[in-house]
Amino acid sequence: MKKVMLVDDEILIRENIRDCVDWEKEGFIYCGDASDGEVALPLIEQWMPDILITDIKMPFMNGLELSSIVRQQMPDIKIIILSGHDEFQYAQSALRLGVEDYCLKPVGSSDLIQLLKGVSERIDQEQRNKKKFAYTGEKLLSDLCGGLISTAQAIEAASYMSLNLTASYYSVVVFDLRFLNAIPVEDALQLQKMDIVLNDRLETVTDSFFFKRSRTETVWIFKGNHAEALREKVVESVNNIHQEMELTFQYDLPFGIGSVHERLQGIHTSYLEAEEDKNWKRLSKQNQTALWESSYDSPVGSVLLDRNRFLEFLKIGTISEAEDFIREFAADLCSMNWKTSMYGYYLLNDLSLETVRAAQQSFTTGEDPAALIEELQQSIKQISHFEDSLQYLSTLLERLWRWRSEGTDKYGDLISKVKQYISVHYNNDQLSLQDISRQIGVSPSHMSKVFSQETGQTMTEYLTGTRIRKAMELLKTTRQKTFEIAFEVGYNDQHYFSNLFKKFTGMTPMEYRRQGTPDEKVTTDKDRHGRKSYERQKA
Repeated sequence: MKKVMLVDDEILIRENIRDCVDWEKEGFIYCGDASDGEVALPLIEQWMPDILITDIKMPFMNGLELSSIVRQQMPDIKIIILSGHDEFQYAQSALRLGVEDYCLKPVGSSDLIQLLKGVSERIDQEQRNKKKFAYTGEKLLSDLCGGLISTAQAIEAASYMSLNLTASYYSVVVFDLRFLNAIPVEDALQLQKMDIVLNDRLETVTDSFFFKRSRTETVWIFKGNHAEALREKVVESVNNIHQEMELTFQYDLPFGIGSVHERLQGIHTSYLEAEEDKNWKRLSKQNQTALWESSYDSPVGSVLLDRNRFLEFLKIGTISEAEDFIREFAADLCSMNWKTSMYGYYLLNDLSLETVRAAQQSFTTGEDPAALIEELQQSIKQISHFEDSLQYLSTLLERLWRWRSEGTDKYGDLISKVKQYISVHYNNDQLSLQDISRQIGVSPSHMSKVFSQETGQTMTEYLTGTRIRKAMELLKTTRQKTFEIAFEVGYNDQHYFSNLFKKFTGMTPMEYRRQGTPDEKVTTDKDRHGRKSYERQKA
C-alpha cells in the first residue's frame, strides 16, 4: 500500500481530500498533511511518503520550491501538483521539474483516486524494472542451478537480458579447482592462472553458458534440442578442456557431469548430479592415491580386487551364491596383515566407492549414497582379520541388493513424505530442495528426479501450487490484506505474489476475492496423476 501525503495552505481542501477518500479500501495509506512547504519538509523526511500531493501557491515555501527540493533529495517520491485554472504556467514549470502529474482544483474523489492509482502503477513498474535490471545473467544461472527460480520467472528474466536460454534439453558440468590431483591447492596465483585459461576456453563453446559459483568453482550449462547429440557434445567439450588444462598445468582438473534433462527446471537436477559426480571422483581419486602410496609399504601391494566381476555379481547374483562368490573373490585378502598395513583398507574403500557409485546409476534408490559410504567406511575401520573382510563384503552386497529389489511402487512413500513436509512448511520463504531432502533422508538430485517423474511437475511448481491454493482459501475466508496473505503463504514480495497468483488463476487476488471463480490454470494433483496414468496406459 502506497503512503500519500498532502500539502495545501487551505484547511478546507486538506480536510475534504482527507475525508472524501476511503484510503485503505483504495489501497493507500493517508499518512498526514501540512499547511506549506516549510512545515512539510521535516514531515516528508519523517514519513517518507510514496506520493506527495502539493498545492502550488502557498506562503513561506510554495509547491514549486518544495517539489524542487524533494526531487533532489528524495527522487523516489512521486509528486502530484494541485493547481487552479489560472495557474497553468506554474503547472507547466512543475512538470519540467519532473513531477508525475497535476490536477485542477476543485478535485473530485474519483478523479483523485484514478490519478493516484496511475501513479501507483508507475511506481510498481519502476520497482519491477529495477529488480529486472539488478538481476544479472550470473544470478539467473545460479538460481536455475539452485532451484530457486520458476520457469516463468527464468524466461522473463532471460528475455529482459536478451539471453537465449530456450532449448529442449540441458546438461550441467561443474569444475572445482580446489582439489587438483585430489590435493587441496594453496597457491592462489596458480589458481588464478588456471581460472583465466579455463574461462577463456569455456567462452569458445557455442550453446553454453557459464558462471562463477565461488572463487574456485565454475558451473557450465549446455543446451541443445537433441538429447544424444547434447550428451556427446558435453563429453567431447569437457574432455578437450580437461586434456588442455592437464597439458598446460600438469594437473588433473576436477569436474563432474550431470545427466541430460528436459525443461529449464531440469538444470537444477543436472547440477546436483554434476556436484555428486565431482565429489565421487574426488573421493575415488584421493583413495586411489592413498592406495598407490600404501602399496609401496605393503608386502602384498600387488593384491587387487576385480571391480567389474564384483559389479556383475551385484547385478545378477543371488543370496544363496553370495558366500561362495565372496570367498573366491576375496581369497587374496587372506594374506593381508590388517594390523601393520593400510593397503587392505584402501583396497576395500576403493571397491566400495566404485560399487556404490555404479549401483546408484543402475538401481534407482531413495537411500542417500553419501550416508551409506560414510557408514561403510566406519565398518572398514573395524576390520582386523580376513573373516571380517568377508563379512564386510557380504554386508556391502546385502545393502546394494536392497536397492536392486525395491518394487515398482517404491516411490509412493517418498512422494507422500515430500508432500507432507511441503504442506506443513510451505509458508517458509526460505524453503529449499536441500531442506526437504535433508529432513527426508535422501539425496536432493534423487528426490528432485523422482518427484518430477512420478508427479509430472517439479517440486518448485508443486510448492507454488500449494501456496496459491492456500492464498485462494485465505482470500475467501478472511479479510486479510493481500500483502498479509502473501507473507502468510511464503512470499515477502506482494507484487511478485500478485503476478504469480494471476498466472495461476487468471485473476488478481482482489479480482478473485470479488468473483471467486478461477480458470483452469491451477491444476490439482489428482488431475495430474490422472493424466499421467492415462499417458502411461496409452504408451
